[in-house]
Amino acid sequence: MNKIKIGLIVLLAVVALSCRTDAPGITTIYIVRHAEKDVSDPKNQDPELSVEGRERAEALASKLKEIKLDAAFATKYKRTSQTAYYSAKKSNIEIQTYDAHDFSGIAELVKTKHRGHKVLIVGHSNTVLELLEAFGAQRPLTVLSDDDYDFFFELKIDSKGKAELKTQQYGKSHHSSIVK
Repeated sequence: MNKIKIGLIVLLAVVALSCRTDAPGITTIYIVRHAEKDVSDPKNQDPELSVEGRERAEALASKLKEIKLDAAFATKYKRTSQTAYYSAKKSNIEIQTYDAHDFSGIAELVKTKHRGHKVLIVGHSNTVLELLEAFGAQRPLTVLSDDDYDFFFELKIDSKGKAELKTQQYGKSHHSSIVK
């Protein structure tokens, strides 16, 4: 009889602990630079993706195929939203627009509204590393060059705000910068 009571108490304790809502878990943020853009018209400030860029956008969706994204963010430019398109479509979510240079704003939004979620952010060569820093990660590269298209940054933030960064590549190799 005592074994049954103890077993019941342990079971109730396990159930109670698993139902806690104050431990949001890990927030996972995937940050990439937009894929290759069409450079046929140097005057075009908002070009679409090139053929290679569309292939890279599909490679991004393939890399994230086992991940159910909760949110996807892109800047106002076609190349960033087109890079996020296949990944967002696979997760059946809309792409939200963010200000490319408001690093603290997007970091705060994700840390609060998307805490414990999986989020994709597509930026630019001159914003991706700053985004990583805004989330509390160290720069894995000194600079992201105009030739760097295949870096995939996976950032995990625990419930205490500690950031852990994993740097990978995706799609066809296309970079000149070297990870520190």
